[in-house]
Amino acid sequence: MTVELIQQEVPPAPEDTDAPRRVLIVDDSRLQRKILSSSVKRWGFEVHEAGSAEEAIEICKHTLPDLVLSDWMMPGMNGLEFCDAFRRLSQDRYGYFILLTSKSEKAEIAMGLEAGADDFVTKPVDANELRARIAAGERILHMQRELTEKNRLITDTLDELQRVYDSLDSDLQEAKKLQQSLVRERHKSFETGDLSLMLRSSGHVGGDLVGFFPAQAGHLGLFSIDVSGHGISSALMTARLAGYLSAAAPDQNVALQRCDDGTYEFLPPENVIETLNDLVLDEMETEHYFTLLLADVDLSTGHVRMAQAGHPHPAIQRRDGSIEQDGPGGFPVGLMSGISFTQFEAKLFPGDRILLLSDGVTECPNQKGDMLQESGLEDMLQDLSDVTGPAFFEALLWRLTDFAGEATFPDDVSGILFEYRGADQLK
Repeated sequence: MTVELIQQEVPPAPEDTDAPRRVLIVDDSRLQRKILSSSVKRWGFEVHEAGSAEEAIEICKHTLPDLVLSDWMMPGMNGLEFCDAFRRLSQDRYGYFILLTSKSEKAEIAMGLEAGADDFVTKPVDANELRARIAAGERILHMQRELTEKNRLITDTLDELQRVYDSLDSDLQEAKKLQQSLVRERHKSFETGDLSLMLRSSGHVGGDLVGFFPAQAGHLGLFSIDVSGHGISSALMTARLAGYLSAAAPDQNVALQRCDDGTYEFLPPENVIETLNDLVLDEMETEHYFTLLLADVDLSTGHVRMAQAGHPHPAIQRRDGSIEQDGPGGFPVGLMSGISFTQFEAKLFPGDRILLLSDGVTECPNQKGDMLQESGLEDMLQDLSDVTGPAFFEALLWRLTDFAGEATFPDDVSGILFEYRGADQLK
């Protein structure tokens, strides 16, 4: 097929080190290849030539060109068939393919596009038009390669983020184990009652903490803490607070005072919370605050003295199933200095139990956004009045899951259950 290049003065392309430079000219006519080649070289391109599609394929196997100028009608494999083969060779690196043809029918043009051609130049070839078509191909290739490079950078970044996430997730898994280890005993029996504890974070780690410690003879200290926020910083604060109410190191426990005889006595709960408030404001550089309910349980009499700092009211379920939820409320710890807290008391009789919960229970929303609140908790407690020990918390979580409509909760959930048998049950 004859290709005539209409020679005109066309300025060379400006230097651009990022621009596509390799052009493959495919034509069975040596003369027409030379005519095209001389012009394309003058525009600043590196030119390769092939006298047939089969020869062009061999060249492409070794070095893929950036642009291809191929005659449509050639003996053996024609331009359309070569274009299809070229696309299979250049899947990872796109090349711009221009067909040189005298065909102008829409059906034939569509056939060429379906075969993978990007553009067409009709013969006889106008030099200005060919240069413009090649320039358009350069722009497309430049954008395509910029996009490929950006996608590569994005992929590399995502891979790195995944590695960081995997490392962080592994660290958080270990942090979760460490935080859960702060509650070493989830169930403990005393002569006059049974104690059960529950701690469930909404994420890997959370800001809730529950615990107990032996106080003076026959007394048991209970604490339920809810640090503001979620995640690592909240969990770190709970770890520090655990040290202030330590069962293993009574000398460091701010709720206990050492007596002359070497024993310890439980300080008034309201004074203990005031001490914690001063410690947080004076010694901790943090924006976190926390709610707290601190209780001193007399195991022999069932007398309970408590202080509340913004924490939900304790729930006392009597032996007959009736429920009492009351308390002064109080101000959270760590927000303001000079705050005083109020002590209040309760009396447990044999068969009664007291429940301390974080607001992750009472403020748990359902699918409509309505919170459980104290009334919903009361209904659950009445339904679970015969369930005791660790099974109680398992059943409570099942009920809470059913209420929320999903197995995950937006906030940490924690609780302490003390079931009082009474001194008259001692053997």
